[in-house]
Amino acid sequence: MKKVGKLLFRIILILMTILLLLVAGLYVTGNGYIIKAIRSTYLKGFTTANIDDHTYFQNREVKAGTPQFWPQHELFNRVQLTERLRKELEDYRSIGFAVFKDGQLLYEEYWDGYSAQSMTNSFSMAKTVTSMLIGKAIEQGFIKNLDQPITDFLPEFLGDSLGRLCTIGHLMSMRSGLDWTEDYHTPLNPTTESYYGDDVERMLLKRKFTARPGGLFRYCSADTQLLAIILKRAIGKNPADYLSEEFWQPLGMERDALWSLSGGLEKAFCCINSNVRDFAKIGQLLLQKGNWNGRQLLDSVFVERMMTPEETAFLPGQPREYAYSLWMDDIHQPAIYALLGHLGQRIIFIPAENLVIVRLGKSGDPRPLGLGHLDTDVYFYVDEVIKMLRDQ
Repeated sequence: MKKVGKLLFRIILILMTILLLLVAGLYVTGNGYIIKAIRSTYLKGFTTANIDDHTYFQNREVKAGTPQFWPQHELFNRVQLTERLRKELEDYRSIGFAVFKDGQLLYEEYWDGYSAQSMTNSFSMAKTVTSMLIGKAIEQGFIKNLDQPITDFLPEFLGDSLGRLCTIGHLMSMRSGLDWTEDYHTPLNPTTESYYGDDVERMLLKRKFTARPGGLFRYCSADTQLLAIILKRAIGKNPADYLSEEFWQPLGMERDALWSLSGGLEKAFCCINSNVRDFAKIGQLLLQKGNWNGRQLLDSVFVERMMTPEETAFLPGQPREYAYSLWMDDIHQPAIYALLGHLGQRIIFIPAENLVIVRLGKSGDPRPLGLGHLDTDVYFYVDEVIKMLRDQ
């Protein structure tokens, strides 16, 4: 028995030594972020980032001011979800769903203990908000226009022959040509490092451009994060404070939000943590071409630009799915515009129906059902909500 005990002790000691060497190796090679990624995903029972993970990061408050509560539609919660829509929402672990018609709250429902006060991660819906802040900075003269070279604010790329050709508009339309791998599930890739790493600005400013800017659309979270660095340098303040001053307070958001940080900089490609009703106001503002209660919070021309894709960003016959930080399907009837995030976070607005739909949840619908070029669930939400309205 003593020999067996000693053998087990030696095995455990060897395993611990190997583990410590692996951990040390990750930090020595600059991959220490993987430890944080594992701790906040796999050790918590997840396989990727989750909607409640802002508690693992430093955050900066986006302060709300005097709240403006959504007026309730006369048919509030008297309309019923279609059977097909309810199944879609519940099968893919939705935690909140709301419909806003003609600027009024028509339907609202929550699941799994979440409520109107719950705060969850926007994921990539934050990209659109960051671009809205860029638009405001242009309006206020901090940035000249979308054609301004990024090197005016990011001199770190002056030595990059391709980087010197990149403009702010190239970043916003995701045609930068930056060397990047977009991956949300494997540990050793730049997307994971930007999410869990300690200094996203330093990381990104070391990247290289490998294609000529202005080419085809290629989804790239790094493009939006570079916009955040530009924004902060242009306006001389934190993006979270700027968001509070220019949109969060004027929109009368009901609650403060949290914007997760990396190295003191807002993670603009992902992480605004808020709730269904306040996220909906972003969609409503875009639906109203930047106007809110008679005040033009964002230039209507800029909003139109956000909704208009560049023809040269797509091959002939390829769907024009992305404009300037907005997803779209202008072939679908009615045309769809959307802010889309990891795990199925959605702010959808339908100008033809004066309609905003918000869905938050723990997973998206991965099925390739051929309903359109956007994610499958987007079409379920739009088509079934319109059916709900038609049945009234």
